[in-house]
Amino acid sequence: MANRPLKLGYKASAEQFGPRQLLDFTVEAEDLGFDSVWISDHFQPWRHTNGHAPSALVWLGAAGERTKRIELGTSVLTPTFRYPPAVIAQAFGTLGVLYPGRIILGVGSGESLNEIAVTGAEWPPAKERLARLREAVDLIQKLWKDELVNYEGQYYKTHNATIYDRPDKPVPIYIGAGGPVAAKFAGRAGDGFICTSGKGDTLYRDQLLPAVEEGARAAGKDPESLDRMIEVKVSFDTDRNKALSDTRIWAALSLSAEDKVNIHNAREMEQKAEAVADQAYKRWLVSNDPEEHIEQIRPYIELGFNNLVFHAPGDDQSRFLKLYAKEILPRLRSRWG
Repeated sequence: MANRPLKLGYKASAEQFGPRQLLDFTVEAEDLGFDSVWISDHFQPWRHTNGHAPSALVWLGAAGERTKRIELGTSVLTPTFRYPPAVIAQAFGTLGVLYPGRIILGVGSGESLNEIAVTGAEWPPAKERLARLREAVDLIQKLWKDELVNYEGQYYKTHNATIYDRPDKPVPIYIGAGGPVAAKFAGRAGDGFICTSGKGDTLYRDQLLPAVEEGARAAGKDPESLDRMIEVKVSFDTDRNKALSDTRIWAALSLSAEDKVNIHNAREMEQKAEAVADQAYKRWLVSNDPEEHIEQIRPYIELGFNNLVFHAPGDDQSRFLKLYAKEILPRLRSRWG
């Protein structure tokens, strides 16, 4: 983990809970000692039944007012299809002024489920999605740095654009990546890198993290300056059977990327996920024993991830937050903090 400080965050699951509940969980997470809260930004959830999809932009403003200390970020938002990048630059410039030093823009190349419903456009291949993300990040950074931006990209253009309200220090941009090409871009253009757990150590050790370092060096940056963030899917409870059964609500995580890319509505996603619900637990660190759970988390820290954001699947998030703050966070900080 080198010189990067250990950060322990909470994932506010906007697919599972409404905006008011998420705010209450966020306040509780701050009170209990979590370092950050990250919200997903979906137009449609992966599950139709009891699903939610509050606007992250609106929610972050409310969360900033309800909290005092914690960092707040998106994991992740797509600034390339339903949002023009200049609008995201304006929104996060405003958030950065309101809550200086506490806002992070986490971005990714998007999912068809969220973008097609709004745009009606055909979903482009991965190469184009990443090209759009590269251009969008470049434009956002220019809008935060320059006074007047005339941008002529392949996908995005601005004419005499100025962001009038922006913090003195630009909001950090973290870039989500599931493969080495996007990870290299994260290292080159981002202030941090985001990925998710449960995909096998080889992917992180041999592909993603080396690509992040390669990208950072190519841009003349110290690789150690980049935050390495991972969303860790954890189902921890004193009742092991409950911890196992809680994961079923996130059955869609068991679907392959190829399966998900052609699903364009929450009902269809839920239907396909039900067929693999019995396999859902495999993507989660399931435990009822604190020391066993620390050992489940340990490989991610030893790989070099310093920013761990914990995503719990259960309906009783308050119970999870209290239990984790009592049994897990102190152990992690004592050992690696």
